[in-house]
Amino acid sequence: MELQQAANELLTPLGYEVLELTVSGRANKRRVLLRIDRLDGQIVSMDDVTNVTEVFSLELDRLDPFEGAYQLEVESPGPNRPLLRAAHFLRFHDLDAKVRVGSEQFTGKIRAVEDDVVTFEVAGDSRTIAISQIDTARLAEWPEEPR
Repeated sequence: MELQQAANELLTPLGYEVLELTVSGRANKRRVLLRIDRLDGQIVSMDDVTNVTEVFSLELDRLDPFEGAYQLEVESPGPNRPLLRAAHFLRFHDLDAKVRVGSEQFTGKIRAVEDDVVTFEVAGDSRTIAISQIDTARLAEWPEEPR
């Protein structure tokens, strides 16, 4: 079973969304980074990070995906938050996002979200892009008030 799928199956029923799961390093120096958000839209707390670390650590021990040791790091999304779904873009409406579509990269303000299409304001012009065409999108600024 793929680790991303295992994390989703384990954490979604507990009220968490897996935003990113990456494995880096090699042999006995593997690093597993798990970036989470709460499905209820509340801010990820230290208790959430602790709970997810405990639960997913047990799952990693059960799955035993690595030959050697690993270090699990669980984080809230923070200012480098990936934007993956329409709800993410809606939540951060009017903030700047760094977007990559194919070989093109730009930074634009999120202006509208309709179905699975996002409109960005880029240098005074509107750009409308289907979420399925976006390779990566991350917040380029952090809101003054938590969202």
